[in-house]
Amino acid sequence: MASPEPPPLPEGALEERFLAATGPGGQNVNKVATACQLRLDVYALGLAPDVFARLKMLAGSRWSAGSILVTARRFRTREANREDARARLAEMVAQAHIRPERRVKTKPSKAAKARRVEAKSQRGAIKQGRAKPRIE
Repeated sequence: MASPEPPPLPEGALEERFLAATGPGGQNVNKVATACQLRLDVYALGLAPDVFARLKMLAGSRWSAGSILVTARRFRTREANREDARARLAEMVAQAHIRPERRVKTKPSKAAKARRVEAKSQRGAIKQGRAKPRIE
C-alpha cells in the first residue's frame, strides 16, 4: 500500500544554477547557459528516517553532503530544462515515500519435501546405473 502523495518541494530547499550545456543547439549552445543544475537540501524537507534512507539510496551518486544534485540538459531552452530537473527531483522524492512491501517467508510443504527427496533418490539410481560394474 502506497503512502499519500508527498507534499511539493519547498522553494526554500531548492537552489538553481544554469550552465553551458553540451549537445544539439548549434551556436546557441556556445552562447547561452541552458543546462539547469538543481540542488535540493534534503534536511529542509523534514523527512522521516526510513524515507530519508530510501531517498539517499535512490539518489546514488547524485547525493552529496545532505543534498541532491540533478543536472538537466536534454532540451535547448532554460525553461524546459528547469521543468525537467524539477520533475525528476519530485519523482525521486515521491519514489522515496513509497514503502516497499515486506516479503513473507514461506517454506515447502511436507509433500513437496517428500517429492524432492524421491526425485533425488531416482536421479541417484540413474547415475548408479551408469557406473562400471564392480566384480567382487
